[in-house]
Amino acid sequence: MRLRTLAACVAIAGTVSGAAIAISDSMSKEPVPPELAQAGSWMPQGPEAPQNVDIPVTLPAAAWAEDAPDLSPLPLLQAAFADRPVQAIEPPLSTWSRDIAPGETLDFLLSEAGLAAPDRAEVALALGAEYDLRRLRPGHSVTVASTVDGSPRTVSLAVEDGVRIEVVFGEQMSTQVVAPDPEIVTLAGEAMIDSSIFAALDEAGIPARFSVDLAQMLGGTVDFRREMAGGETLRLLWREARVGEDRIGQPELAFAALEIGGSLYEIVWPDDGSGQATIYVDGEVLRVFAQPVEGARLSSVFGRRTHPVFGNVRMHTGVDFAAARGTPVQATAPGRVNFIGWRGGYGRVVEILHGSDTMTRYAHLSAVPEDLAQGQRVAAGDVIGRVGATGTATGPNLHYEVLVDGRPTDPLSDDRLAEAAESDADDTAALSRLAEARALLNENLGSEIAKTTTERL
Repeated sequence: MRLRTLAACVAIAGTVSGAAIAISDSMSKEPVPPELAQAGSWMPQGPEAPQNVDIPVTLPAAAWAEDAPDLSPLPLLQAAFADRPVQAIEPPLSTWSRDIAPGETLDFLLSEAGLAAPDRAEVALALGAEYDLRRLRPGHSVTVASTVDGSPRTVSLAVEDGVRIEVVFGEQMSTQVVAPDPEIVTLAGEAMIDSSIFAALDEAGIPARFSVDLAQMLGGTVDFRREMAGGETLRLLWREARVGEDRIGQPELAFAALEIGGSLYEIVWPDDGSGQATIYVDGEVLRVFAQPVEGARLSSVFGRRTHPVFGNVRMHTGVDFAAARGTPVQATAPGRVNFIGWRGGYGRVVEILHGSDTMTRYAHLSAVPEDLAQGQRVAAGDVIGRVGATGTATGPNLHYEVLVDGRPTDPLSDDRLAEAAESDADDTAALSRLAEARALLNENLGSEIAKTTTERL
């Protein structure tokens, strides 16, 4: 039964297939348009066969062992480290800095910078060990470097002459004094005097404070008001200490030349620190003079004045030189120490005898050298004390007196000290110093006037 049914199905399929072939043959005999034939012949391109066909390859065992790549694990690369310790990263610092204003104290500034009271006390002790804090004045500055949490790291106090005292916080507080290494430069200039020496120097761009030194040197020899007619030429040579473009301290005169009434006055200041200057007239030694305080400002002259403390008019028996506390005070002429001690309003005093009738007095001193003794012989330019404000004084200054037979006389006009100094002077050496100063002025000034003056002499 099953075989009969299968045969019937095959017969039917064959009949259908034959009919289909017959229909196909009849249709293929009809012509087909070219466009339709072309469109009908298009077939999509199949993907390209892969290049790496998985064809099994059989290699000899010996060839595989020789040519096969080494597939063993690669060694790990070792990181290269520099043979030096790792530096610790410093926390960022904030800096606070301000100049000291009149009336302010160090503690006030440190408090304003944010330092706590215990830190302020330690800083004051550390700075005071290296610098007399009583000498603080407007223009000095304080700089504080602190971490972000306000902890101080360094405190720096900048004082005169570029000196800086630094306090460093750490496991132990340390202090160091940083002093600049200045370069000494020599400068020259000339000024035409019309009204006053001060105005002439100021107009020429020369330190006007030199007018004080010139008045001190020539005040007893030249009457500037009567003898100067105007139009005189003043030529100067001076030295300055500099750190970069900044000037350290005060400039110091080295040479001055001024022609008045047909006479040429010249002054040579030494560079050996003695302060002993020599005055020449027409190339000959006139007198030797040592300034009591180098670079100081003449703040009060001899004569009647209103007393700065008591307010009444009274005789001022000397001259005053305003200078910073501690500035060296020098003997103005050779002599013998007659007195060291205190004298009322004069404060601490040193008195020196020059011969039998002349004495110089140096008052308001803050200190006297330990090795200075009564009866000791001193030379012009020897340090005999330090500027102070002892006794009746409004501030640090030197009160300088010259007494002849016990009576005060004008220190800027009396010639007795000059005579005492000249007795110790070597004229040959003095003339040699003058020639050197003239040559140096020529070299630095380079003016035709200076050359003519040198040739005339």
